[in-house]
Amino acid sequence: MRNKLGIGFFGVMIVALMLVTGAYQLSYQRAKENMEVKLKVAKETQTEGSRGEETKAATPDPATVAADGQALKEDCYYLMEVNGYVVVYLSDKKTPYEYTDIKYDDLPAELRDEIRNGKYMEDAKSLYGFLENYSS
Repeated sequence: MRNKLGIGFFGVMIVALMLVTGAYQLSYQRAKENMEVKLKVAKETQTEGSRGEETKAATPDPATVAADGQALKEDCYYLMEVNGYVVVYLSDKKTPYEYTDIKYDDLPAELRDEIRNGKYMEDAKSLYGFLENYSS
């Protein structure tokens, strides 16, 4: 009788182990598929972003340095002063978009006041127009 209980217990343990292993494999496969999808989307997003940067990379502007932020088409920009230089921020006024070599003290007084308060730039065209005009 004791042998039958031992064999039954052993059988139940084997089945439970197989169920746990199967559940783990399913979970692993789902996580792997989700990661592949995320990587694919990130790669597509990066590819779309780099298309516009290819022409920009061909003619580097010495007055600007790229930063962490990425702008969307509907984003606006703010010019602010940091450590004596003009820095471009995204619409949240917290995320730097570009660090420039434009010295704050070299700008006209009226423009310095606007930048001190966060000069609003509606789109990338007006932003780069400003940067082109005031870079050395």
